[in-house]
Amino acid sequence: MIVVMQKDATEDQISHMIERVEGLGLKAHVIRGTERTVIAAIGEKREEDKSALESGMGVSEVVPILAPYKVASRELKPEPTKVSVGSFTMGAGTLGVVAGPCSVENEEQLMSTARVVKKAGATALRGGAFKPRTSPYSFQGLKEEGLKLLAAAREETGLAVVTEVLSTDDVDLVASYADVLQIGARNMQNYRLLEAVGNISNPVILKRGPSAAMDELLLAAEYILNEGNPNVILCERGIRTFESHTRFTLPLASVTYLHNKTHLPVMIDPSHGTGHAYMVADMAAAAVAVGADALMIEVHPNPEVALSDGYQSLNFQQFSDLMTRCYKIASAIDVTMEKGELVV
Repeated sequence: MIVVMQKDATEDQISHMIERVEGLGLKAHVIRGTERTVIAAIGEKREEDKSALESGMGVSEVVPILAPYKVASRELKPEPTKVSVGSFTMGAGTLGVVAGPCSVENEEQLMSTARVVKKAGATALRGGAFKPRTSPYSFQGLKEEGLKLLAAAREETGLAVVTEVLSTDDVDLVASYADVLQIGARNMQNYRLLEAVGNISNPVILKRGPSAAMDELLLAAEYILNEGNPNVILCERGIRTFESHTRFTLPLASVTYLHNKTHLPVMIDPSHGTGHAYMVADMAAAAVAVGADALMIEVHPNPEVALSDGYQSLNFQQFSDLMTRCYKIASAIDVTMEKGELVV
């Protein structure tokens, strides 16, 4: 249920209704909008609970949330959510760009990439320190040493750091180095991990699983939100279909659908979504045009020798060209996007 407070409701009245909600054995999520404050009452509800809350001082109305995902729903929060940390801002009319190598390989590779993507207009640096790989014999990442290199790159460039966390045991460690934590597609339904990142303050990028339905993605986000972390970013990175001309099928209709159903910002990852470097720029441009709130692009100084995902990584010139193109589209549709030194 949503307890919609009157526009002139006092802080004492809001606090009292939070206590009333919790007194009924429900969890209270408070959303302070531009017009009014609403309180989401989450949990197993009884019919009499609605009547009990409607009589509260300062209450305008009590309405049910019909969507199975409660805190993520636009029924609770009609206004789009903007996520901001350090240099990285996205959502509500601002386009953020996360760029960098699939894996942190060494200092020279990471630092050179960080400098170039910063100049091109990226607002955050991505890089995998812990890498989930299909084969146990593939490069698994530099782990904490990789996190230290990411922190050093942030120190030099000012870019916010985005990196993946694989285990509940590593959440505190990764959060101590990174600005934004990523939950990879393989872990979208690792509910204990979702709860763990819900208990930290860092924003979380939640990637859609390759076989996950939209409601499953939104319910996975609900796990994080329900623990108290409001800064969740939904990432469409492609789904598994019968097609073989791309690594995955990248459905850009996800952006429009999700914007209709949830207030959470939506990121598009055209690198994983296509699996081919030559497709990335076109799909990134299309994602901006359709209203995506952020892009995640894999960039490497020499993709031919990358230890992971080189075939879908852009070189420096390709990334600069992509940013120029996306900037023009963003400007045309009145979306705010950082203009880098390399953007012409």
